[in-house]
Amino acid sequence: MADLPPTKTLRFERDGQVGRLVLDRPEKLNSFTMEMWSELRSVGAALVEDRDLRALIVAGEGRAFSSGIDTSVFTGGSLDGDVSSRAETGARHDDPTVDGILRIQDAYTWLEEAPFATIAAVQGYALGAGLQIALACDLRIFARGAKVGLLEFKYGIMPDLGGTQRLPRLVGVGKAKEMIFTAARIDAEEAYRIGLCERLVDEADLDQEAAALAALVAAQPPLAVRGTKRAIDASGRLPIREGLVVEAESQAECLRSADMAEAITAFVEGRSAVYRAR
Repeated sequence: MADLPPTKTLRFERDGQVGRLVLDRPEKLNSFTMEMWSELRSVGAALVEDRDLRALIVAGEGRAFSSGIDTSVFTGGSLDGDVSSRAETGARHDDPTVDGILRIQDAYTWLEEAPFATIAAVQGYALGAGLQIALACDLRIFARGAKVGLLEFKYGIMPDLGGTQRLPRLVGVGKAKEMIFTAARIDAEEAYRIGLCERLVDEADLDQEAAALAALVAAQPPLAVRGTKRAIDASGRLPIREGLVVEAESQAECLRSADMAEAITAFVEGRSAVYRAR
């Protein structure tokens, strides 16, 4: 199990191979601060190294998933990022503001790159930065009544935490531009209709549905889950022949694994397979 750093704005819970990462600022509708992004980046770095974690639910405490950016980011925080972190790891861009944004993006990107499945369980509001962390997850479950949108144009800025890259891959280029250009706030039913979320449930059932889905995915062969994530994500950025190579490379790892032998043995013996990611 991962040795997680202490946090003030997040809470991590675990049930066997399924984790639950909770945005824990309910009094502020789980709005994001620089501290919250820093903690997400640190927690993510630890969780992706946890070989026993097979699925992770991202949820929000209280009546909202996340209402977006806390106004303190504009009035008291710095978008130039963590200066000490830049000193330790080196700047990735000459412009310190660009470099700082890239570091904040890291707080979300690990959810997409993690070797396990990530699932956003959304209720209440997922606006701006809140919707963008849900977009970074592999799957999204929305509760009926939720309101979601990328509202950055209202503040004279644009989505910069992956929204311009991930939203078009889910709903198409035209719909993504329409949503962002008009700062549209849509309901969960419309989000489900356009493919922004994969499942739509009653709010009372959200936690149970997310846990059931996470448990189902966690029971699958982890090498196959990891390889499938890699191959499907490649489909959005590579020509098909290059994507086929990614698919073949991932399959080769599965074919050589002890997990495949275990899957076949378990099938023959009529029992559930016990996978060990090797």
